[in-house]
Amino acid sequence: MRSGNPALKDSTFLDLGTGSVVTGAQDTMSLNGTVNKTAFLLVLTLAGALYTWSLFFNSNGTANLLPYVLVGGLGGFVISLVTIFKKTWAPVTAPLYAALEGLFIGAISAMFELKFPGIVMQAVGLTFGTLAALLMAYRSGLIKATENFKLGVVAATGGIALLYLVNIGMGFFGKSMPFIHDSGLMGIAFSGFVVVIAALNLVLDFDFIESGVEQRAPKYMEWYAAFGLLVTLVWLYLEILRLLSKLQSRD
Repeated sequence: MRSGNPALKDSTFLDLGTGSVVTGAQDTMSLNGTVNKTAFLLVLTLAGALYTWSLFFNSNGTANLLPYVLVGGLGGFVISLVTIFKKTWAPVTAPLYAALEGLFIGAISAMFELKFPGIVMQAVGLTFGTLAALLMAYRSGLIKATENFKLGVVAATGGIALLYLVNIGMGFFGKSMPFIHDSGLMGIAFSGFVVVIAALNLVLDFDFIESGVEQRAPKYMEWYAAFGLLVTLVWLYLEILRLLSKLQSRD
């Protein structure tokens, strides 16, 4: 049950403790329940995104979105950490995370849209298209989350995270890794690779959620699993947005 997603790591269902064992079917995690809660979190994310999006464009691009970027981004990060360490709080923290990420995504998307008209709808379509395609491939058995597959995706995800952390550290000294932000061939290839790895994390998330259902995890884990899947979707969307912006910069 290994996953590159920090929210859905391999110990998620193993560290619940004996006090979390449930016997009644109505008290256990179900696939339908997880799907419904994921849909609810997506609606909350969309609502938050539409708020900052409309705020920006209703002001003809003059609204200051920096507070929403900071509150949404940093607030969402803090709430995600709280959720990871306090899984029983997921029914409350997962919706809060979705709303905060919505504010962040809406602000970022508006800035990209102002510079590259039409890019946001392309990114949204590709994100959900990728989700649907990988879900069908996983359910049909075309893609299987074997142990070697998991190891490869987790290793690549960890490498990407390390690169981003190093780049953030370099930023404090006025430096950066060119290929992360550059729109040249190297930069496009890097972003393409990151998009692929983010997408493959969805397969691990599907497998992980299915394992949780089979192991009869507690009901609140539906919220936690939905939260973990949303984390991956947000990452995938932002990386697709970055890749499309690099491609359009070359036109």
